[in-house]
Amino acid sequence: MATQQEMDFAYGLTDKIFRLSMGESGDFSGAMYDGDFSLTLEEAQRRKHDFLFEQLNLRPGDRVLDMGCGWGPVLRYLKDRGVEAVGVTLARRQAEACVRNGLDARVMDCRSITPDTFGRFDAVTSLGAFEHFCSREQFEAGRQDAIYQDVFRVVHDVIPPGGRFFLQTMVYGPNMVEPGEISLKAEYGSNGYIVALMEKMFPGSWLPYGAEQVERNAEPFFRLITKSSGRLDYIETIRQWRKRFAEPSFQKFLMKIALVPRYLTSRDFRLAFTSGISPNSMCFERHVLDHFRMVFERRA
Repeated sequence: MATQQEMDFAYGLTDKIFRLSMGESGDFSGAMYDGDFSLTLEEAQRRKHDFLFEQLNLRPGDRVLDMGCGWGPVLRYLKDRGVEAVGVTLARRQAEACVRNGLDARVMDCRSITPDTFGRFDAVTSLGAFEHFCSREQFEAGRQDAIYQDVFRVVHDVIPPGGRFFLQTMVYGPNMVEPGEISLKAEYGSNGYIVALMEKMFPGSWLPYGAEQVERNAEPFFRLITKSSGRLDYIETIRQWRKRFAEPSFQKFLMKIALVPRYLTSRDFRLAFTSGISPNSMCFERHVLDHFRMVFERRA
């Protein structure tokens, strides 16, 4: 699993710039356009949250655990709908931002949660966290399936029979390269090169091989209710994010200036954030990556 230091690198260094660009509780996971790209980013994110609420059969007064809560968009939405929501994340600045905005978020490894940690929940959500549960080293050691089964076991143990789990995650797509082809020494712009850049953006993270691997590891604990690909939605989401990040402001200018020492001293920082290309967009466009929204129901 990605360490706290790696999560802070991926999400902490740009924390303030992200919040200025996307809002205090901005959503850093794929929106739900469902083919209607006339929607604004906020409308598409709201559509996703409404879908989540409906699929989890939630009602005011229910309790929900959000695994990998980010800056709290789902926590905010659920709180506004009268649902008690608890979020966990390893990125400290994300948790701090949530707490400042009146949301219940904790810094902890969500895989360590038991029914004694926060009590039981009616449902669980996880949008974007599944991508960080397995590292490349753990994949190469043959531990990927066991890690995912442990995650599903945690969710199973904190919700009742019939309780639901909404999972949104990137996965490797049909054009994913072999691990040995992933290298910054590969041809510039090749699939091997852009996946290597993705590794620099999100260190310590290795994705599932298709939705099938996720379903296989969920099967002992859950039955799949619905599944849909959000690959095209994610391409549009990234396009909208890039526009927001590019919007000028004096505060963002000062924050970027403050990152100059990191730029000068860290090759990893330069590759992750200033490579000049958008490796995540390219990976989705080339179907090196896919993206799925999945709803599971706990078996009796």
